[in-house]
Amino acid sequence: MPHAPSPHIASGKIAATAWPYLPGSSLPLRVDGFAAPYHATVLGPGILSPDGVYEIPQRALPGTALLVAGNTHGLAAANLRIGTPPKATRPFLAVASYDAGIVFHDADDFTVLGVLATGGTPSDAAVDSLGRIIATDTEGSALTLATLSPWTVLHVGGVALGDDVAIDPATHAIFVTNRDIDGTGALTRVSLDGSVSHVPTGATPEGLAIDAGRHVVYVANTNDGTVAAVDTRSLRILRRFAAVPRVFSLALSADGTRLYAISNQSEGSPFAAPGAAVAIELRTPVPRVVASSARLAFPVGVALDPATSTLFVTDEQLGEVYVLDASTLRAKHAPLTTCGIPWKPFYDAPSARLYVPCAGADAVDAFDTRTLRRTARAPFATGGYPLAVAVWHPQA
Repeated sequence: MPHAPSPHIASGKIAATAWPYLPGSSLPLRVDGFAAPYHATVLGPGILSPDGVYEIPQRALPGTALLVAGNTHGLAAANLRIGTPPKATRPFLAVASYDAGIVFHDADDFTVLGVLATGGTPSDAAVDSLGRIIATDTEGSALTLATLSPWTVLHVGGVALGDDVAIDPATHAIFVTNRDIDGTGALTRVSLDGSVSHVPTGATPEGLAIDAGRHVVYVANTNDGTVAAVDTRSLRILRRFAAVPRVFSLALSADGTRLYAISNQSEGSPFAAPGAAVAIELRTPVPRVVASSARLAFPVGVALDPATSTLFVTDEQLGEVYVLDASTLRAKHAPLTTCGIPWKPFYDAPSARLYVPCAGADAVDAFDTRTLRRTARAPFATGGYPLAVAVWHPQA
């Protein structure tokens, strides 16, 4: 007997983590397996915005939510867990995951506490003594600001294409480097009252470092090889000076007199020149390079441990961390082997640990900076393509 053929319905997958999402999360709906447009709905707490973002209420209780998306070609569903915010009384790590958002880990055993989906693509994170967690959006126009007590999540607009973020401990102003604002690279300041200001600094700003005592923020302008020194109060450019080609990451000595800069180059890259770490003396009328490392394969990030006078530099090509004497920039130990594509390292003084986010391994490595040995349970899994780590310690 004749019969009508059954249409083939594709099985799709909604992109989401298995870890619990935190209240205040904004999760863009992405479906793999069939093409948009599709109709979507949510069963449980939260709403789907008209532009396809699942938003969890800031006062949501622990539980689950079911996301369903489909059209005539396919059907997909995801059961999401909703967790509880991290406690201000416990130390934790905040990992900027390009794919997932901000992933919170317990600082002792590195277990995942939850994920704050920011609605964007974080490239950096910072934490301050007020209990604020800041995340950039390297492809968007807003930064995410979460506060621990009480737990609140805000999105601050006017912060386009943010790369690095740092918080001035003197004023609690947030500083973000912007690859492009109105056709030029810039530095953005978000003051404690929420006001947003910008100043052009050079071509493609990336790294930054703050001298809170002198009210200066240094900005690495990658594509013109300069560093801009900016007054943190007036946002006036104090001076701009030559550093190294492809200056990418910065670290500042504790006394504010020496700036460390990373030349993000490789002989095997399109720039066909070796990378290096340099030390720049800031007390001279014109800042100048006073020490340089040996040739480095493809350096990217830097962290300074003033307690041991050690400069740590990650190498994205070799999967290693160079261990350099901060005075001479000569190797003081064999490179530390770590996971794939190590990015922006973070030195945590209270725990004497070096955290290394590995973008190519979806993991974070951790080393004791006194012994240079890997800590227990490291490296540990985190969100996809992690680029930075920040650490919260309870305030006394």
